[in-house]
Amino acid sequence: MWLSEFVQPGQAPGPRPRERRAAASLSSQWLGLVLEELDHGVVLLNGAARVLHTNLAARASLDDNHPLEMVGQHLRARLLTDAVPLAEALAGAESGGRRCLLRLGDERAECGRANVVVVPLNRDVSQAAVLLILERRQLCGELAAQWFALRYQLTPAETEVLKALSNGVKPTEVAQRQGVAISTVRSQIQSIRAKSGADSIGELMRQLALLPPLVSSLRPAKLVN
Repeated sequence: MWLSEFVQPGQAPGPRPRERRAAASLSSQWLGLVLEELDHGVVLLNGAARVLHTNLAARASLDDNHPLEMVGQHLRARLLTDAVPLAEALAGAESGGRRCLLRLGDERAECGRANVVVVPLNRDVSQAAVLLILERRQLCGELAAQWFALRYQLTPAETEVLKALSNGVKPTEVAQRQGVAISTVRSQIQSIRAKSGADSIGELMRQLALLPPLVSSLRPAKLVN
């Protein structure tokens, strides 16, 4: 029996077992909803790489040529060269409480490279778990760019320019992709900077990088399922 279950004379009794189970279930539901709102991929698993939970961003990343992939209920590395480092990192986190940063993948491979932060949870308990935080492949995600565009009332053309710049595309290449003159793109960038108060493209990118990593109500309906 937990200490909180003992009731001293004159004290009101604590929550009943059924109420505690209901509260725990609700807390678990809230936690799941919170994780779904994060624009960083989050994977919760145990030391044997059995996945306990993945959020929306993680599922999208793992389906898109990420160095890690889901196979049934387990997470594994796509490349054999990453298998041992991943297993050692998970084991070290679960049993030794060690945090680490993994650099997985290969630039020459289809999956490319990606950083993964390994965080130990519930160390030295029977239900120890490990949290993997996946890096964002883009400085500013699609939904964050849309939020930024709505906030500063950008035009559709300006929004597309913003998305391209956040993906590292140069203004000259943006003009080529959109089939417009470079002067048009420069005018659009100047308009974006004026609306957002950014003194330069670098400052504009800094604003995008500092956006909260949330997807919220702008999430497309097709991604909810």
